[in-house]
Amino acid sequence: MIHEPVSTKPPPLGRRVDGRRLRSERTKQRIIEAYLDLLRESPQVPTAVQIAERAGYSVRSVFERFADLLTLSLAVADYAFVQGATHAVARHVDADRQTRIRSHVETRADVCEKWLPLWRTLVLNQSESDLLKMRIEYMREAFVARLELMYRPELAQLPEPERKQLLIALEALIDFESWGRMRERHGLSVEAARGVWINAINRMLPTATALS
Repeated sequence: MIHEPVSTKPPPLGRRVDGRRLRSERTKQRIIEAYLDLLRESPQVPTAVQIAERAGYSVRSVFERFADLLTLSLAVADYAFVQGATHAVARHVDADRQTRIRSHVETRADVCEKWLPLWRTLVLNQSESDLLKMRIEYMREAFVARLELMYRPELAQLPEPERKQLLIALEALIDFESWGRMRERHGLSVEAARGVWINAINRMLPTATALS
């Protein structure tokens, strides 16, 4: 049998570059996930050494991909926002009132349960970066937009001043820290905390009589 000679030429440059880029992106992803894992275990902002150890890389590898820990925190915030938007798709937007409330609360509770540690870290460090402030504000705007979407029938019946006041109250009611207080200070289960929000929102929204 005649075998074709094995080429000793290096792979094309483009292929080598793509491979390195893919490995670098995987490394970035593992560093981001390590940062998040550490935050969920402790409220303290993780150090570069802790992040590197958890990700399985050297500290040098961390700073080869992120200029500093602030840059890393921005990348983590962007990652969290994309993940949150992917998993928190609005459901039952055109359903009846009770179905909409329950659906919205379940989605919001899942987001708060998963991302509360990161949110606290971002808020705590927002004074260090205008970019970080912008990301926080963008997240808040997205949250209010979801309220407007889910409770559009009720909000549409209110004059503008009352509508704005209700949105402010709803935003404060189901804020990250509201979830944290129910779960940590009051020791509520996820289901019990959801129930508090469901009942409160139902009371705050205009009644069917007011809408007629």
